[in-house]
Amino acid sequence: MASTGGAGGKRPARKSTGKSTSKSTAQSSAKSTAKSTAKSTAKSTAKTQPRSTVRATSRKAGGGALAAGAARASGERAKRRSTPLIAAVPERPALGLVSSIADTEPREPRAAETTATEATLGDTTTANAPSASAPQRKPHRPHPVAKAVPTKKAVAKSGTRTTRPKRRAAAGSSTEGRPVVVDAAARGKLVAVPDESVRIETPTPRSQHVAVAPGIEELLRAGVAAMRVAAEAMGLAPEEVEQRVAETLSFVRRRLTGDFMVDEFGFDEDFTEHAYLPLLRPLYRRWFRVEVRGIENIPTEGGALVVANHSGTIAMDSLMTQVAVHDEHPAHRHLRMLGADLVFQTPVVGQIARKSGSTLAANPDAERLLSNGELCGVWPEGFKGVGKPFSERYKLQRFGRGGFVSAALRTGAPIIPCSIVGAEEIYPIIGNMKAVARLLGAPYAPITPTWPLLGPLGLVPLPSKWIIEFGSPVETADLGPAAADDPMLVFDLTDQVRETIQQTLYSLLMQRRSVFF
Repeated sequence: MASTGGAGGKRPARKSTGKSTSKSTAQSSAKSTAKSTAKSTAKSTAKTQPRSTVRATSRKAGGGALAAGAARASGERAKRRSTPLIAAVPERPALGLVSSIADTEPREPRAAETTATEATLGDTTTANAPSASAPQRKPHRPHPVAKAVPTKKAVAKSGTRTTRPKRRAAAGSSTEGRPVVVDAAARGKLVAVPDESVRIETPTPRSQHVAVAPGIEELLRAGVAAMRVAAEAMGLAPEEVEQRVAETLSFVRRRLTGDFMVDEFGFDEDFTEHAYLPLLRPLYRRWFRVEVRGIENIPTEGGALVVANHSGTIAMDSLMTQVAVHDEHPAHRHLRMLGADLVFQTPVVGQIARKSGSTLAANPDAERLLSNGELCGVWPEGFKGVGKPFSERYKLQRFGRGGFVSAALRTGAPIIPCSIVGAEEIYPIIGNMKAVARLLGAPYAPITPTWPLLGPLGLVPLPSKWIIEFGSPVETADLGPAAADDPMLVFDLTDQVRETIQQTLYSLLMQRRSVFF
């Protein structure tokens, strides 16, 4: 016996009943019938019914598919997964965003394209829709990714702008390269457009807000024009103002590059002519209105010694004399002033005095300057003449021991008396605070009608009328250098110069009409 069953180890044969055969046959026939019916129904419905009806039918079938799918066996689910859900769909054109402009393309081809797309989607939905007895599933539709479209306000803030496309060409002309446009309802939406008709526009910057920086030449021209207008408003000659500005710019360039000379005494001629004297000229010409007489008595070249009276509380008379010699003399000579120790010990003042040509009032320095052919100036009264009270105005104090005369005798330089009227009235001294002067280490602490009553305003000098007169020179060359060792001769020359200056002051006071006019 080939095989045995039951206890003998025979394997019972699988039963094949008519019930299972009929069940599988019915399912296969139902599937095929449902597919063919759905296809024919979808084709006819796509031609006669609108797209909304197709979507409603699809939703109902999908609802039945979800209900039937929950009751299906696992084997049927695996078989359904292996079956393709979406039929081959023809390649769709590229998606692109278009700007919000007017519609210039005909809509008939777009309507035909939409109908064909809907028909294709309808065929796919109907072909994949299962029957009532089989589980159905909603057809898969990929969702397009929407791109953000910037608003007009955002574009305006970013500083870019979109250019308008070219106008539509005339009928019959070529449409190649024209941008695709849509109507107002489709603005900001994804629209299928052909790839060859998409034109990418590069945003251009807003030129109306871009300011072009003017060049140096334009700035200089504008500055010169403004300077001319200001000069005319002030009553000055525009050409003179332009020359002053040009000299100032040249001076700044030389100071930055170090292109200037300083002598052994610290005299900086470039600083004196372009910075120091220009600051004093407004006082000289407009405030004190200095009148100069006898400038021809100063030699054009060679050494000479100018001896003048001293007054004014502050040594303003020496500064005005320096400006007068430089501006009024034909040779524009620099007056090398001899100052006291206190001048060079004062911060800032001492440095400016050195650069402007001043040096210590000592015989060795004075003799060296005179031997080099320089024009020197000395005020023998010193602090006694500057700090004397207003009641003793224009009364000369003692001229010291005659050191300036001995320096002139040793070098053979002529002595030129100088008389200054008007300096006594700029700061009239009506009192002296001796205790404060000793505390500060100053020779005197003056009290004037405006100081210290008005505070800083008391430092403004009164606008008195000035007269500076240079007398005839006293020759010393015929006396020889040995005359400097004769004290009697030195005293006689000192008194002679002092009396000349005093008599000249009295004469000028008689000629002056007013203190301020």
